[in-house]
Amino acid sequence: MAPKILTDKDIMLNREIGLIHFYQRVLAKASDKNVPLLERLSYLCIVSKNCDELFEVRVARLLKLNKNEPNTILPDGLTAGEALSIIRNAVVALYDDIYRVYRESLIPELEQENIFILDSNKWNGAQQDWAFNYFIQELKPILTPIGIDPAHPFPRVPNKNLHFAVELEGTDQFGRDSKMAIVEAPRILNRILCLPQELSGNKKIFILLQDIIKLHVGEFFYGLKVQGCYPFRVTRAADLTLKTNAKNLRFALTQELQNRQDAECSRLELDVSSSSPDNQFVDLLLKQFNLSPNDLYLARGPVNLSRLMDIENMVQRPDLKFPQFIPGLPIKLKEEPDIFKAMDQGDILIHTPYQAFDPVVELTKRAAEDPNVLAVKMTVYRTGNDSQLAQNLIKAARAGKQVVASVELFARFEEEINVELANQLEAAGAHVVYGVMGYKVHSKMLLVVRKEGNHLKQYVHLGTGNYHQSTTKVYTDFGLLTTNPEIIRDVDNIFAQITGVGRSGKLSLLLQSPFTLHPTLIKNIEQETANALAGHKAEIMAKMNSLLEPQIIHALYRASQAGVKIRLIIRGSCALRPGIIGVSDNIQVISIIGRFLEHHRIFYFFNLGQENLYLSSADWMTRNFFRRVETCVPILEPRIKRQIMAEGLRIYLRDNLESWVMDQDGNYSRFNRRGPKVSAQQTLMKKLGTIIPYSANILPNLPAF
Repeated sequence: MAPKILTDKDIMLNREIGLIHFYQRVLAKASDKNVPLLERLSYLCIVSKNCDELFEVRVARLLKLNKNEPNTILPDGLTAGEALSIIRNAVVALYDDIYRVYRESLIPELEQENIFILDSNKWNGAQQDWAFNYFIQELKPILTPIGIDPAHPFPRVPNKNLHFAVELEGTDQFGRDSKMAIVEAPRILNRILCLPQELSGNKKIFILLQDIIKLHVGEFFYGLKVQGCYPFRVTRAADLTLKTNAKNLRFALTQELQNRQDAECSRLELDVSSSSPDNQFVDLLLKQFNLSPNDLYLARGPVNLSRLMDIENMVQRPDLKFPQFIPGLPIKLKEEPDIFKAMDQGDILIHTPYQAFDPVVELTKRAAEDPNVLAVKMTVYRTGNDSQLAQNLIKAARAGKQVVASVELFARFEEEINVELANQLEAAGAHVVYGVMGYKVHSKMLLVVRKEGNHLKQYVHLGTGNYHQSTTKVYTDFGLLTTNPEIIRDVDNIFAQITGVGRSGKLSLLLQSPFTLHPTLIKNIEQETANALAGHKAEIMAKMNSLLEPQIIHALYRASQAGVKIRLIIRGSCALRPGIIGVSDNIQVISIIGRFLEHHRIFYFFNLGQENLYLSSADWMTRNFFRRVETCVPILEPRIKRQIMAEGLRIYLRDNLESWVMDQDGNYSRFNRRGPKVSAQQTLMKKLGTIIPYSANILPNLPAF
């Protein structure tokens, strides 16, 4: 039988539900009894937050295209309407699962631990009085009801803000007969409230802001009958589009950010956990946001579950959380704490979060303070609100050093942070550029130039993850500290491309998007294919966040048909389908969902025993290959190569506790490989850092709840 021919459309149909499949795997952690209870609540919140981003970006983009060009065939062979239909159906099922886990699993198990998220219909008299007083004293002076009538148009509804649609009956003292009013809960208000101990006894009792407002909203409408009060949120497009002729990119982006809260809507979420409005009322809401009934998503609980994340910090129960973990340090940095001297002795690999990100921070700190350091260059994609690295760059600039920062203004959801950082850097005297127009600079590069005696010495860091000190504690990534002259020349060359114009010289070692990375990977895959056809051992291993690019997928299918053994560790979306007889039966795809977010990008090709191994900032996605500036570094030093193979690939391929395996239909199931139970993350935590297990004996002062 001839192999099945898989087209680009097949691949892209797979892509559309890839993210939803990933969310389902994360959601499974929320009902996994092997995971500490409060951490399970966090997984639920993460899924909710990720759904927001799906609608802010992908769905919003498709809605716009479907409205303006409904018959256009996308590059993936689908119309926007077809893609939307796939996503909507998958999300509706996901919503049902999310709220089922919330109601049927988490709430009952939290209550067994004397932690309650208490519905208003379960409040006792004293709790009802407290909630009423809180509403009158703390909320009513802040909230503003807007009656909808010809004199009161429908109010502005910002992106993802909690609102209440109130259904009314009757006329007021002016004779107005308004059927609807809107009440907004400003972001400044806490969504989760903890009852005082005198009202909760030995329990920890939380009540939701939305329940207090919903129960007492009638206080705003004297003389009228409240027929119903329905918490809702709208999600708006978060993509930013600027004119290509913008003279000042930062100024143009700042102007565009002001419009984001009023962008087109992509979703209406309505809480129907206690009652449902009639269709006419819902249609009126949808009309206000220019949405169809297909864009309505019914929540069987709070419309923004991600705000429940606050509970983990409000409950001091170490026994219900992951044990404390203290990251380690590379041996070379333990033996030689001076970062410059340590790097002089050879390449250093940092494996976060199992090892601390501190050495990279220390490199920028020394760069700011050391009078022998003359220049610092760094790419800034995501650094977070409170970044020591960014402050070190500012200090270096104020000290008169040459500081060059390539700030990516279009790092989604961190645009405002990056605009403010750019302002601070420029005020300090740094040279700030915004990459290359039309291409996101997604590379992770840091270069320090230091005068040592009569010559200049350069120190480089290249990473698979962002320079974000918070995410380095929860994202798995590799970072390479090196003084390799060829790598340094290449990094300097790429910085020249980003900051200047014109053609730069050919790179010696590094691969780069949008130029050499994609063709080199295709060449590596084709070489393994040729080796297999010649009867030689041929093997490919790769680990990344997403695999979506059609040319790469087709090349992997051809390699599989030639007999290449291919093992892929794809945490998120994967459009490739393994195990199809005659097409991909030599391909295995697994996904690891654990305590940390898997974020490495590692590519391995056996190459007749030469073993080509790369670390990269890029996933195998169209955008990473063709619309971004990315770097990929070949690993040449045998010791570092062995470490990456052991810690980044082989241990993950042995995981049978937190791994999921994909079948030929794209569905995932728990990997039930026989043999000793292995968790890659737990193994690496024990090997590279220190786990401090919870013990009641060392924490005697836990509160009674």
